[in-house]
Amino acid sequence: MNRDNVRDEVIRRSGTDPRKCMKCGKCSATCPSYDEMEGHPHEFVYMVENGDIEPLLASESIYRCLTCMACVERCPRGVEPAKIVESVRLEAIRKKGANRLTPEAVAAVADEELPQQAVVTAFRKYAK
Repeated sequence: MNRDNVRDEVIRRSGTDPRKCMKCGKCSATCPSYDEMEGHPHEFVYMVENGDIEPLLASESIYRCLTCMACVERCPRGVEPAKIVESVRLEAIRKKGANRLTPEAVAAVADEELPQQAVVTAFRKYAK
């Protein structure tokens, strides 16, 4: 799949239009994972819009997004950066042909203080 096809598929799957982004940075300013990510929500949107998806596919930032939708709530243009991050993450999983988390691996990464919601969210994020 060429660069434009990957971009188009990521955009189609996300259901949002990155061209509406005015690069105000409100999405990144509200992101609770900002310090943990090398690529921030507004940068994801910009890179997807320009078809520069390969660096995103290799980025750990796609797994650092909490999918809390704070960026979606703050966007004045309704761009929904979290949906774009989710779509890029799904593309990475499909491209690699493997999931990052399997049911068998949960016990090794979970502890008694980990909320059950985190486990459910992890399967939603890593097992598409």
